[in-house]
Amino acid sequence: MVKYSLLSGLALLSAVGHTFGVSTAGIESLVARRLPEYTDKFEFELTDNVSQNSSSSYDEYQVQSTKGRIKVMASTLSGLNRGLYAYLTEVAQTDTYWTGSYLDVNGAPLPNESLSGSSFVKWRYYFNTVTFSYTSAFWSWEEWELQLDWLALRGVNLPLQWLGYEKILVDTFRHVGMTDDQISTFLSGPGFQAWNRFGNIQGSWNGTLPLAWVNDQFELGKKVASRMVELGMTPVMPAFTGFVPRAFVDIHNSSNLVNSSQWNGFPERNTYDTLLEPQAPMFAEMQKYFITQQKKDFGNISSVYTLDQFNELTPASGDASYLKATANSTIESLKAVDPNAVWMMQGWLFFNLESFWTNDRIEAFLSGVTNNQDMLILDLYSEVVPQWQRTKSYFQKSWIWCYLHDFGGNMGLYGNMHNETVVPVETQGKSDSMVGMGVTMEGQEGNEITYDLVLDQAWSKTPVETASWVQAWAKRRYQGKSTTPVLQAWEILRTSVYSNNDTNVPAVPRSLVVVEPATSGLLTSGPRQTQPTVISYDPKVLIKAWRLLVEAATKNPKLLSIAPFHHDLTDVTRQVLANAVIPAYNDLISAWNATSSTGTSVQTAGKKLIQIVATLDKVLYTDPDFMLAKYIKDAVANAHSKSSQAYFEYNLKNQVTLWGPLGEINDYAAKEWAGLVGQYYQVRWQMFIDYLLKTTPDTYNSSSFESDIYNFEQNWNSQRWSGPWTTRGNLLEIIKSSTVLKELA
Repeated sequence: MVKYSLLSGLALLSAVGHTFGVSTAGIESLVARRLPEYTDKFEFELTDNVSQNSSSSYDEYQVQSTKGRIKVMASTLSGLNRGLYAYLTEVAQTDTYWTGSYLDVNGAPLPNESLSGSSFVKWRYYFNTVTFSYTSAFWSWEEWELQLDWLALRGVNLPLQWLGYEKILVDTFRHVGMTDDQISTFLSGPGFQAWNRFGNIQGSWNGTLPLAWVNDQFELGKKVASRMVELGMTPVMPAFTGFVPRAFVDIHNSSNLVNSSQWNGFPERNTYDTLLEPQAPMFAEMQKYFITQQKKDFGNISSVYTLDQFNELTPASGDASYLKATANSTIESLKAVDPNAVWMMQGWLFFNLESFWTNDRIEAFLSGVTNNQDMLILDLYSEVVPQWQRTKSYFQKSWIWCYLHDFGGNMGLYGNMHNETVVPVETQGKSDSMVGMGVTMEGQEGNEITYDLVLDQAWSKTPVETASWVQAWAKRRYQGKSTTPVLQAWEILRTSVYSNNDTNVPAVPRSLVVVEPATSGLLTSGPRQTQPTVISYDPKVLIKAWRLLVEAATKNPKLLSIAPFHHDLTDVTRQVLANAVIPAYNDLISAWNATSSTGTSVQTAGKKLIQIVATLDKVLYTDPDFMLAKYIKDAVANAHSKSSQAYFEYNLKNQVTLWGPLGEINDYAAKEWAGLVGQYYQVRWQMFIDYLLKTTPDTYNSSSFESDIYNFEQNWNSQRWSGPWTTRGNLLEIIKSSTVLKELA
């Protein structure tokens, strides 16, 4: 019997899919979905005796040819999934992607020799709470189904699952006597729900979340959670955190009701969320109802619960005894309902509010959970600012090394392959309580290669050798049609864009295109700068890779019919143009600041910048992955009325622009999407240029300009989309005919 130390009981069985009558129907259904012509070619077997290394506590698999069939054996369901993935990628040379799956296994060739593997870590975690707002807020079942198959094949066995939370929460509030009117003032829209769940914000600023949407997400959540279990994953399920509507005090006034701190400058009505502290008896009662109801609705599928009370919030007291009592009451509330409960929390708070969370306070808080295996901490930004080191491996609590990478779903090309491979292997050798690896990007918007690499590293005890790995990845991604120029391009990308070693650029850069114009302060970087606007590589190097991809598409136009290639060429072209905005902006400001400058020189520089942005919009319109209209379609598809359509569209647009009623986090979640670039960012830049033409450095009034821009931004947010709904233009023709791109090339 394989031994495990983190979980017990049903949670363990759900997590590892271990022997004893566990069905392989889930992976068989995956094959039927993705490889319908070859269902009779595969055989799956769960066994403890996968290899001679049967003493391993990790998931193992073996793939071999048996009587003309492909037999996959593993110690767990997740191992079976990964074994199938090993066959698909190593033998059949195929794969599945967010950006377009290619699973033509060309007759399902038998492996010439046995394939085997074992996970490097016990747990492979995926998602950030905010990903459910930045990326998947409006996903359909079809999108979730692809995502779950993608996760399963890569061996993820501990995914976060928030869908349906609001329905259980509403039921819990109703249980203690609250009315729907009281509850509705608390819930936030889909684009901002993550921060409502964290207790950062409450309510909406453009209407009320429809209960029909709450019910729809509940039904979707049951399907998602069920599929996760079917595929051998343990869903990390929500718990009651303690955040309650303002009116809660009217039905239960308690000394344990406190207002959380303000978040990011939001107005009082939308922040200072009311927290029912875990020390209150009512907290335990509501926790019991919440988890009991959740298990009734979703099944007894997991004992791992996500619960964050102080995400970017300052606790009511810094006293060690208070912090310890808070954590102790929290875990006890979970254990009272589920004796196997494991409390999972994000460790982001210890970095974000480092001045409050001294080591003494962290230790006091964590000591409230007396059994180290009853807590699981996500070291959320391990690749840049790991907190496990200063906290002595979270004072021996179980923790997961995580790769954050991206803030707000920004779309710049970016990676650090050394940190994605070498660092987690080195870390595992230094910390006995590191029990997993995770991907915790804020938004799953691009750079798919980096997430594939991190999840592959979770199945290798030694650092992945990235040169050969990238070449193999590119060949599969483009259906075996990766010519020499394509492979050369990816080698350049590997050693530049995806091998960042500049500590001043620690995350995906935000394009200057999407930043609100100003005469200074736009070019930012620094070791704690989560959204730098400078790049860490020579832009000429990227242009060289881009030329090679264009050359490959020119010689073989069929490449453009391969969705991932079209996506990647669009994305690299996007980045080439985004990089070009930096010198164009510098030229504009230099011309304006020059005492000898004329309006003509400012106008010329401004025209150049606008040409780059306009070309970017045209390029993006060639691919649906880069179109605002696509995401609006997804958002309004969830609506049951015209008013709900307007509500959801505003949610989407406000998130990627103003991010708040008054632009509290303006441009944080900005996206380079067709339509958004042309109708929003380009207009802002033109307004800025026009304003510069009317002023000098001595007469420029930033407040006046910012007021004009703010009025435009608010008006744009409130208007319904009226632009194109489908792609337009040919990417290669636009590239070849563009004056801007010819100059860059």
